[in-house]
Amino acid sequence: MLNLLVPTEPHEVMPSVLQTALIVQRRFESYMESFALRPAVPDYVPIDMVSGLAWQVDERADEEARRESHAIFTRFVEANGLKPTRPGMVEAGWGWHPKAPAGDAFLASHGRLFDLVVLGRPISGKAVPSMATLEAVLFETGRPILIAPPIPPTSLGDTVVIAWNGSTETARTVALAGGFLRRAKRIVVLSVEGWSVPGPSAEQLALSLRRNEIAAEAVHATPGRRSNGETILAEATALGGDLLIKGAYTQSRLRQMIFGGATAHVLAAATMPVLMAN
Repeated sequence: MLNLLVPTEPHEVMPSVLQTALIVQRRFESYMESFALRPAVPDYVPIDMVSGLAWQVDERADEEARRESHAIFTRFVEANGLKPTRPGMVEAGWGWHPKAPAGDAFLASHGRLFDLVVLGRPISGKAVPSMATLEAVLFETGRPILIAPPIPPTSLGDTVVIAWNGSTETARTVALAGGFLRRAKRIVVLSVEGWSVPGPSAEQLALSLRRNEIAAEAVHATPGRRSNGETILAEATALGGDLLIKGAYTQSRLRQMIFGGATAHVLAAATMPVLMAN
């Protein structure tokens, strides 16, 4: 059983987030918890001293967002025949956190209780799903994040591609993905020429996995005119991957924002679920 945290908010990627979580929930017979993810009410807002109108508007908007998220999640679990988990019981099913406060700080803290947090991939030009929310999970929970693509997947974890560059971040992500690796039908350790740090090779990782009774093979790719991120996604797709495992931000976030990088490209363009940790 895995403990899954699936924050719900109304945006166009949410159906894929829920479908991605459902596949994992059924594969691992998991407990899946959700709550209404929404922006924090500003600590300081301009208020009409007589009517208090601005504060009332913010409170009302927050409550409406909470109700809409609850409705989205409730419709989904009912449509898929999922049963609520009884309070205090260790059993598969779902739960709803009705008193979760707004803002990413709660998600970053609460997520430490779960084996996996499922969020949607940010889309260029859209406010949500939020990159800030995703990075709050990556850097503050100590847990892996499963990033759902814009279009709902039909499978997840049958063919796993590990984007391996020898880094500490990727090694940690592979360790956290053990449950997925043990249930996969095929595992490919993908290395890209020129995209690595001093560390073990793809062949060494594949051998290490086989010693743990996890069948794995190593594949090398040459970028040519493609960026490292483009190469990773193209090769993972060509291999038939339905889950990409990748460490986050071997380079600094600031550097990737300015110059680009494999993580930045994957977060912008992946069409398959991506499991990341940092």
